[in-house]
Amino acid sequence: MQVDDTQVKIHTRPEGQHAPALGAERWSAGGARLLDGRVLESLLLNIDASLRVYSRPQLFGWTQGLLQNFLPHELLLCAVREDRALTYRVDCFASPWIDSERVRALFQQDVELVAGLVRRWVESEFHPVVCNVQGADTPARGEFAAELHGVGADSLMVHGTYDSLGKPVSLFVLGAIAGDLGVEQRFLLELIVPFLHLAWVRSQLARPLEDIQAAAHAPDVLTVREKEILRWIHLGKSNFEIGTILGISPLTVKNHVQKILRKLNVRNRTQAVGRALALRFLDP
Repeated sequence: MQVDDTQVKIHTRPEGQHAPALGAERWSAGGARLLDGRVLESLLLNIDASLRVYSRPQLFGWTQGLLQNFLPHELLLCAVREDRALTYRVDCFASPWIDSERVRALFQQDVELVAGLVRRWVESEFHPVVCNVQGADTPARGEFAAELHGVGADSLMVHGTYDSLGKPVSLFVLGAIAGDLGVEQRFLLELIVPFLHLAWVRSQLARPLEDIQAAAHAPDVLTVREKEILRWIHLGKSNFEIGTILGISPLTVKNHVQKILRKLNVRNRTQAVGRALALRFLDP
């Protein structure tokens, strides 16, 4: 998919008004925003990828791949509201070296934090909001704040979806390095969240038959060596590093990786880790 390296108009703008830079404040109602061609191409690629998500491994592969390039972040929390007030079902997607299950649990248990983030988002008229993890006015405190700070996520950006009555339906929280979240990132998050919401909801539905079959056979199909290599991939090691650790050549590691991808029916290393975690034969 190619897009000319020019600015592309998302809406129409009043005649005679000059286009602002992408990082400028949003135009008022009836105005416009312009996206650089490369940013627009990345947006379209992410939308296309989101429409192909039907399982947790696929969601993991997208959020830790194309979406990472579109909106750099250390971790992503996805929360959908349940029947009870302020109760959310939560999932966390993050780099392998981050304990995503611990982050998810701390977030879900901190009712005051969730309420505070929702309140700020509603007060901003449902536009994305950014807040620091440290500071007197931050809603993130205690163990959750310490965990975020430990993985370098010193800023949070929050956006979600809401129903016709103005009640929040889902909430998405990006944790990122301080300074990486600004006006431009808020605008891009606003564009992608509807697709993120639909992709995550689809991943929560009944798992496809191919995943159920893979769950029954994948642990037995992989050899001991392949499982060992997959664990090192999960820890972010390259083929060269894995070869050094195991005392084998990088080419041998590469051959093992190709076999792992075929056996798990995935396209890349990230998807392999996501499928292994989803099928629960790789420790998180």
